[in-house]
Amino acid sequence: MSRGVPPIPPGSTIGILGSGQLGRMLALAARRLGYRVHVFSPGTDTPAGQVADHEHTAPYRHLAAVKAFARKVDVVTFEFENVPAETAETAAAEVPVRPAPEVLRIAQNRLREKRFLADRGFPVAPWEAVAGEDGLAAAVAAVGTPAVIKTAGWGYDGKGQERIDDPALAGAAWRRIGAGEAVLERWIDFEHEVSVVLARGADGSTAHYGVFANTHERHILDLTVAPAPVPPEVVHQGAEIVRGIADALDLVGVLCVEMFLQRDGRLLVNEIAPRPHNCGHLTVDAAVTCQFEQQLRAVCGLPLGSPRLLSPAAMANLLGDLWRGGTPDWAAALAFPAVRLHLYGKAEARPGRKMGHLTALAPTPEEARALALAARGALAAG
Repeated sequence: MSRGVPPIPPGSTIGILGSGQLGRMLALAARRLGYRVHVFSPGTDTPAGQVADHEHTAPYRHLAAVKAFARKVDVVTFEFENVPAETAETAAAEVPVRPAPEVLRIAQNRLREKRFLADRGFPVAPWEAVAGEDGLAAAVAAVGTPAVIKTAGWGYDGKGQERIDDPALAGAAWRRIGAGEAVLERWIDFEHEVSVVLARGADGSTAHYGVFANTHERHILDLTVAPAPVPPEVVHQGAEIVRGIADALDLVGVLCVEMFLQRDGRLLVNEIAPRPHNCGHLTVDAAVTCQFEQQLRAVCGLPLGSPRLLSPAAMANLLGDLWRGGTPDWAAALAFPAVRLHLYGKAEARPGRKMGHLTALAPTPEEARALALAARGALAAG
């Protein structure tokens, strides 16, 4: 489908599978471009549903409801990988689904994802598949320790993974993550965690935002800084890897690839996400064309926009932990003139739950980082 795709013009209706904060920001971008938006998920009064024209509420596996939803829209996309592949396939029988359901199927299972990458020569850490406890010892012997064991399916934000330092404790770690099919990877001593967000159009054209530097806390993204403090050759290397993966997937949409920058300057692919990503939220305020508009342009067969950053920027996540002492002091954060506040409309704040983010713009990445952290610190200062 890489050539000759008829454009889906503004005024048409975008269907989004999933209705969290990514769907919300995608819907807001669609509004700016003049599209109508329908969202589909099991929830009501969801972050995306609050800003959509229509919120379809049904389980993802209610395929008759999925079919009815698809018949009311002009194109379907998704906002996270944990939408069942059969849901996307059902929608695809009625209307174009971009990225394709097969891309979703690969990305939502770590074992399929790892095989896809390794079989095509993309750089990944040494790894082994673990089908059950009987093969665990052999996998640990092959990969070595320290290592990390991850559930094959339905993992995000560090869920479903455990570090293994002692081979004798591998069985206990495997049972803690659910005692099912898993991937065992060598633990990487990296210099930076980085990511590249790239859009690929229906005509095969691409646009990327360079390399972002990421910091995680409790396996959840905490802070992203752009541009990352890496040499130009790493930027080139990262862009080539992500472009290659997008081409191999024949992806139409946005792809984020999380990578480890090793101390020798080489990148290893950690995970892929075929949709806008948390690390790319800063593009809403800092880029000519944000990642959400790029997703829309791509899935609608329109030319991609410029990914140029207008300013160095930093994005700090706001987790539910900030609400422990009461409502955060929003005025304190907004007293920083170069800081933008984004809240996702979630009613209940829970520890580890992403409730919003702050974006800070500054003359240098270091200043943007310090500003984002200072503004977030002010939220709880009262």
